[in-house]
Amino acid sequence: MTAAANSLDDDYARAGFGAHLEFGANPALVVIDVVEAYVTEGSPLYAPAFVDALHSNVRLVNAARHKGIPVIFTNVVYRAGGGGADGGVFYKKAPVLKTYLAGSPLAEFSPLLQPRPNEIVVSKQYASAFFGTSLASTLTAMKIDTVMLTGFSTSGCVRASTLDAMQHGFTPFVVRDACGDRDQRPHEANLFDLQAKYAEVISEEQALNLLLKR
Repeated sequence: MTAAANSLDDDYARAGFGAHLEFGANPALVVIDVVEAYVTEGSPLYAPAFVDALHSNVRLVNAARHKGIPVIFTNVVYRAGGGGADGGVFYKKAPVLKTYLAGSPLAEFSPLLQPRPNEIVVSKQYASAFFGTSLASTLTAMKIDTVMLTGFSTSGCVRASTLDAMQHGFTPFVVRDACGDRDQRPHEANLFDLQAKYAEVISEEQALNLLLKR
């Protein structure tokens, strides 16, 4: 770590950011938008970092399933022929979201990471997995106190979902190796900010240890 990074960490710590959050007794793993659009070469959303993160997600999902920890998947779906009306301003700001029109093969889950029939899939139209969906109510009904968040992209849907998880009273743990972005700079900047203010940011190894010790 560079001197500048140390200085930044020290500055935030002196200001009172970065308190530690405890991992709860009833966690769930929330896998955000790990779909073909991010891992298929030629897709407008593709970047190599997403491929590495996909494999990290596979390992985490396998560990959660092994321990009987709930796994919840999210995806983005817009009505085909609707002109993006169900995506509102978000769709207008980011026309690349047409990738997620219903029926697009790029909107499908990766063959390496398919939800099982008994696992919940939350379909959304906006960045946060909580906005306009039943996710918060579902987690509350399941008595979940902690959400481990992974997926794509770090600066977009992962960040938005993490903030909303915290604001709904669920302790968020973000797994850095299982998240990805188009560039390392927004990836790292957003993870830094999440750790400082809203969540615990942990490695895949730490995440596996937390899951497997349940």
